[in-house]
Amino acid sequence: MTKIRSTTVLGVYHNGEVALGADGQATMDKYIAKSNVKKIRKLQDGKIVTGFAGSTADAFTLLERFEEKLNAYGNNMKRAAIELAKDWRKDQYLRKLEAMMVVANKEELLIISGTGDVLEPDHQIAAIGSGSTYAQSAALALKKHAPHLTAEEMVRESLNIAADICIYTNHNLIIEKPN
Repeated sequence: MTKIRSTTVLGVYHNGEVALGADGQATMDKYIAKSNVKKIRKLQDGKIVTGFAGSTADAFTLLERFEEKLNAYGNNMKRAAIELAKDWRKDQYLRKLEAMMVVANKEELLIISGTGDVLEPDHQIAAIGSGSTYAQSAALALKKHAPHLTAEEMVRESLNIAADICIYTNHNLIIEKPN
């Protein structure tokens, strides 16, 4: 069975604010299966924003588990991410999930990988998915050469640049900021 895949998720922390965005494309083999997938979700009354790449069903499973960990650890995002990553490595069912997540609150960005890693990204830019290197490169350039832009503007422009280059990324963007 052909898997639905491909996406670009980008988070930027800049000048005291965080924005997280994603394109809307889901690709099945060589075809666009859907062009307006919502890959960004708000949790904990909007205090935490998450974005996912990989298998959609797997990502939703991880989102549910992450939310359970947030509830268990008093909305401590980093602790919840670490505990989820531990479970992901140990649990036979979770180990088979093919997805990655970027999670953000007002203070930080984290990447949670399927190998059990919780990464605090360099340069306060988190990118996952097929077009991640394009979006990350654009965001790095904007942080360096256009520091007057907001985090949200950087995410929007970087994702648009990625969509111009990457065949697995489109211009149907959703961008959110944590409350």
